[in-house]
Amino acid sequence: MKPSVPVVPAGLFGIVLGVVGLANAWRTASKLWGLPAGVGEAISFAGVGIWCTLLILYGAKVMSRRVEANAEFRHPVLCCFLGLIPLSTALVGGSTYRYGGAGSMGLVVIGVLGTVAFAVYRSGALWKGGRDDTATTPVLYLPGVAGNFGSAIALGGVGHAEWGVPLFGAGLLAWLAIESVLLHRLYLVSELAVGLRPTMGIQLAPPAVGCYAYLSVTSGPPDLIVQVLIGYALFQLMILLRMLPWIREQAFAASYWAFSFGIAALTTSLNRFVERGGTGPLAELAPYVFAFANLVIGILALGTVALLLRGKLLPPPLVNLTSTAKPS
Repeated sequence: MKPSVPVVPAGLFGIVLGVVGLANAWRTASKLWGLPAGVGEAISFAGVGIWCTLLILYGAKVMSRRVEANAEFRHPVLCCFLGLIPLSTALVGGSTYRYGGAGSMGLVVIGVLGTVAFAVYRSGALWKGGRDDTATTPVLYLPGVAGNFGSAIALGGVGHAEWGVPLFGAGLLAWLAIESVLLHRLYLVSELAVGLRPTMGIQLAPPAVGCYAYLSVTSGPPDLIVQVLIGYALFQLMILLRMLPWIREQAFAASYWAFSFGIAALTTSLNRFVERGGTGPLAELAPYVFAFANLVIGILALGTVALLLRGKLLPPPLVNLTSTAKPS
């Protein structure tokens, strides 16, 4: 008899990134436009609650459903989502630092160390080659790009920008290297399978999260680099909106949270651009992107609750999966 433990995929930790990211956007928005400060704090603690729940369920899965956990670890696409577990831990620690003090700092340290360790391990496995081209998707950004950028954000948020700067650099150069590989795959290889298309939302994350990271480890008026990164993020967002009918051939699923971290980071970056004295078209655009981000993440949240109530939130177990990836 199989244990009655939910088979929670690591990809669900992406929900935490989107929720915590939106909380930070609300914190800056409350300073800029006089919005209720309590909204950002409530969203932040909702993110903490989601993180705690997922951490418990995922731990139970690892302990009692090791076949599924091992299949996920060896899967050529799903393996990259495992980096979201320590990354979400670091971001939760940063988000609660004003309340948690040393405890939150501990989460940041554990999360950053885990994120970097996973990025190094997974990148080493990827460098061995032997992958099927069709397994090359935007999830490749998660370990080395989102992981390093997110770690820089967490460290900058707790007053250790000097540690975040080299991680920002690692994420930036990893992004530039991986994007060329990914675009080659998207341009020249067969189109993404329908079930993988929501992962295209991750394409928004590198410039948006990278800008957020850069702002987290620097001070003073926003410079040209900030504006360049925001510009590229907006360009990516417009491409994704143009592709939405193609992406939506996949029915709504939790995988659509792939859009959330990027859109939350974009609106936070724009808000911080204004907060630090930025003016011009980007400053005028900031409140509209903030409203749009709330709309997108609100739709994702409502859709996820609907799936949960219908018992369709979790994907089928990977019990019979035979991975095409080489054991690492």
